[in-house]
Amino acid sequence: MSVLVCFHAHPDDEVFLTGGVMRQAADAGHRVVVVTATDGALGQVPDGLLTDGETLAQRRRRELEASTSALGAHRVVMLHYADSGMAGTAGNANPDAFCNIDVDTAAARLAEILAEESADVLTIYDPNGGYGHPDHIQVHRVGVRAAELANVPHVYEATINRDHIRGLTQSNPEWTEDAQPPDLDTFGLPDSEITTVIDVSTVLAAKRAAMFAYETQIGDFGPFLHMPEEQLQAAFGREWFRRHGTPAGARETALPLEGVSASDRGGSADRAVEHGQGVFEQVVADH
Repeated sequence: MSVLVCFHAHPDDEVFLTGGVMRQAADAGHRVVVVTATDGALGQVPDGLLTDGETLAQRRRRELEASTSALGAHRVVMLHYADSGMAGTAGNANPDAFCNIDVDTAAARLAEILAEESADVLTIYDPNGGYGHPDHIQVHRVGVRAAELANVPHVYEATINRDHIRGLTQSNPEWTEDAQPPDLDTFGLPDSEITTVIDVSTVLAAKRAAMFAYETQIGDFGPFLHMPEEQLQAAFGREWFRRHGTPAGARETALPLEGVSASDRGGSADRAVEHGQGVFEQVVADH
C-alpha cells in the first residue's frame, strides 16, 4: 500500500483537480489523505442557503466531509488558515490570510503530516495555482517546501490542460455563457508541459457525487452537474499533472503509487481504514 496526500487550498478544490485519482487510489487499496489549507470562508454563497446562525465556513466544512467521503479519503485535515479571497480583493491584505503566512512556518505543519503518513506522493498546484488565486499559489510554495522537509519521493503539480480547455470552450460556448471564461493564456499549463495524464472516466460517478456535495459552490459547479455523459467525460474524464522538477518527456498515465510503499519506509500502512469512512480533523492555525 502507498500513501497519496492531496494538498488543497479550499473545500471543493479537491474535486476538480484530484477527485478522480483520489477515488482510484482508494479503490486500489492505497491510503488517501486530504489536507485543506483554509476554510473557504470568503467564497460566495447563494442567497438563503445558510440556516440561521450558520457560517459559510461551517457549511463548507460539512460539504468537504461529504465530498471526501465520496472520493474515498481515509483522513482529512483542515489547517484553518484564513481564506485570502480572490486576487485583488480585500482579503489579500489580511496578515493572517494563507497567502501571507511565512512559507517555512506553513510548510513545517504540512511536513509533519507528510512525515506522519510517510507520504509516497504529494499533489500540489502548478506555480500559478492554476489561475492565479493567491491561496493556490501559496499551496504550490508551501507544498514544495514541505516535500523537501519530509523527503517525499514524488511531488506532482495538479493543473489543467489549457489547450484542451480552449478546444472545449470553443466547441461548447454555452459553458461560459453565464460566467467569465478563464484567461486561457495563463490558465493551467500548455499541453507541452504536462507530464502525466490520467484517465479517471471509470470513477466519474464519484466525482459528480462530490460536486453535488457543494451546494454553496453551485455557481462553480452548476453548469456541470447535469451535463450529458459525453460532455462530462470530455470535461472531467482526465486529470492532468506535471512532475515537479522533472522536464516533460514520455507521458505517464498513473501516479507512482506502486513503487515505494509506506510499509517499506516504516510508515502508516497499518493505520488505513475502509475508504469512505475516514477521520476528519480540524487543526487551528498557528502563525
